Amino acid sequence: MNAYQTRIDIDGNNIYMDKDYLISSGTEKIQNTWMDAKVGDHVVTPRNGKAVEVNSMWYNALKVMEELTILMRGKEEAKRYSDLAKKCKESFNKKFYNKRRKCLYDVLGDSKIRPNQLFALSLSYPVIDPASEVAREILNTVEKKLLTPYGLRTLAKGEPQYCETYEGDMKNRDMNYHQGVIWTWLLGLYYDALNNMIKAEKNKATKKELENKLADFKANTKKTFIKEMSDGGSVGSICELYDIKNKKYRPQGAKFQAWSVGEIFRIIV
Repeated sequence: MNAYQTRIDIDGNNIYMDKDYLISSGTEKIQNTWMDAKVGDHVVTPRNGKAVEVNSMWYNALKVMEELTILMRGKEEAKRYSDLAKKCKESFNKKFYNKRRKCLYDVLGDSKIRPNQLFALSLSYPVIDPASEVAREILNTVEKKLLTPYGLRTLAKGEPQYCETYEGDMKNRDMNYHQGVIWTWLLGLYYDALNNMIKAEKNKATKKELENKLADFKANTKKTFIKEMSDGGSVGSICELYDIKNKKYRPQGAKFQAWSVGEIFRIIV
C-alpha cells in the first residue's frame, strides 16, 4: 500500500498515487490492466493513466485496510486509510463521471464505453453509491450497449475499432481481443453490481424492480449455460469468449476457461 502511494516502477509499470489520490499506472507501451493485448510493440487497447477498474479497486483496498488496521494496528492508522479513502472517492466521483454518455470514463480522457466501469459498483466497497442516479445510469448504459446472454462486450458497438469477430491468425485475434468480443467472466461484475444496488436501495418499488431483474438474469444465465455445457463449444465446461458472426454467437478462445466457469457457477448456484 505504501509503494502504491509513493511509486513502484518495477519493469516500467509506473504505478503511483497522484495528487488527486487516484492511481496512475502504466505507460504508452506498458499494459497493466487485464486488457493487455499487444501486437509487437503496438498496444491494442492503451489504458495507461487512471483506469476506472484500477481506481475502483484502489478505493476498495483502502477501505479494507481501514478495517484491518482497526483490528491489527489501532484507530490512528485506520484513520489515515479512512481519510485516503474519502479523498479517493471524492476525486473518483468528480472526475470519472461522463455526464454526456451517462456512464464512467474507461480511463480518464477516454470516453469509450467498456465494461470495466462495473468495478465501481460491484466490489465490497463500491466507490459509486449503488443507490445513486449515477449507478442507475451506469447499469442502464451497460445493459443497452454491452450486455448479452453470453457475457459483456468489451467495447460498445459503434465505437472506433469495434469488432465483434475473433478469427484469423494470432495478430488478427489479438487486435480484436478486447475490442467488442464478448467475455463471459464479466457477467460476474454485472451480477455483483445488481446485488449491491438491491442492498442499497431504499425505495420499495425500485428495489422490487431490481430484484426481478436479478431473478430473470440468473434464470436466463442458467438456461443459456446449461445448454452451452451440453451442446456448445466446450462440452462439460465454458469457454473464454464469444463472438458474433452472421448474427449468431460462437464460442471462441480457450475452450475450458476457469474464470468463465467460476463466475457462471457463482451466479447460478
